[in-house]
Amino acid sequence: MIELIKAKILDDKTLKATVARWRLLDQKIVFTNGCFDLLHYGHLHYLVQAKSLGNKLIIGVNAAESVKRLKGTHRPINDDLTRYHLLAALSFVDAVIEFTEDTPYNLIATIQPDILVKGGDWQPHQIVGADLVLARGGIVKSLPFIEGYSTTNIETKIKNSL
Repeated sequence: MIELIKAKILDDKTLKATVARWRLLDQKIVFTNGCFDLLHYGHLHYLVQAKSLGNKLIIGVNAAESVKRLKGTHRPINDDLTRYHLLAALSFVDAVIEFTEDTPYNLIATIQPDILVKGGDWQPHQIVGADLVLARGGIVKSLPFIEGYSTTNIETKIKNSL
């Protein structure tokens, strides 16, 4: 079973071949990205919504070095291996790929998804890579968050309980 999970965690070369195969099969590809540090109900809800927009869901995950630059040296809480495997273990996730840059712009340029989604704190025009997707006739969406669910909220609860 772990091999099935590992098979969804792709490197650049495998990603390109996988996306090309899906395109030949006329699959609608959805892409989203994030740190996904402590996987919670809000993430699950958001990712299920993203998957429902197409046939294949690819998740770009910030590598630890990127998370530290964006969120501070105390993050990520979970290591890369854990975050990638937890996402890949979800049955509705088709591929997980890491990126080390602060944004997934280059990854989006490589994938050329049909649909690009982010959480509700992003307006479609603010979403990194929106220009690439819209130029190809794709869709860019901001999906609503479930109030009260975020890694920052979990982190705050833990700090306040100490």
